[in-house]
Amino acid sequence: MSLRLSGGRRLQSPPGNTARPTSSRVRLAVMNLLAPELAHCAWLDLCSGSGVMACEALQRGARRVVAVEQDRRIAVVARANLEAVSQGLDQGLEPIAGAAPRWEVHCREVGSWLAQPEREGFDLIYADPPYAAGLYAAIAAGVAAGPWLKPGGTLVWECASSAVPPTPDGWQLRNERRYGSTSLMLLQRA
Repeated sequence: MSLRLSGGRRLQSPPGNTARPTSSRVRLAVMNLLAPELAHCAWLDLCSGSGVMACEALQRGARRVVAVEQDRRIAVVARANLEAVSQGLDQGLEPIAGAAPRWEVHCREVGSWLAQPEREGFDLIYADPPYAAGLYAAIAAGVAAGPWLKPGGTLVWECASSAVPPTPDGWQLRNERRYGSTSLMLLQRA
């Protein structure tokens, strides 16, 4: 399968069938929904797979991007994709004033990664776990338990339209959109 960013840059696809890259339609919708918040933001991509959402955020002006993927083979692909996008930005694709964007990839299970202390919060957290894994409530609880989300920040869940998880306690639904078999939930702390 060919994987491309919205700007046309070709990315590596993850090996096998374990990862389900976010469709180009949904990626574009997410980036349009979050456009006012992307410039200079800190973006956390949980269950990142190929890193395509992290790459989209980096390409659109995020200043700090962190991707978390537990499968070592897929994390290698995410690292290569972020490196390629970062190098493209370094080669003059309209850099934003200030320091060069920082990015990193962590090969860890999302729950254990969220259980560690974090010094810097994120403006936007994108979570795209395997739809049937039942991780949405645990991710929301892990984010809420630490300083992961800056005040006013947004947690975005990508989920199956046929199984939209309930809004967890302590969170409010800012927006919900359906794109065929995929739905997006934008959540903020209540």
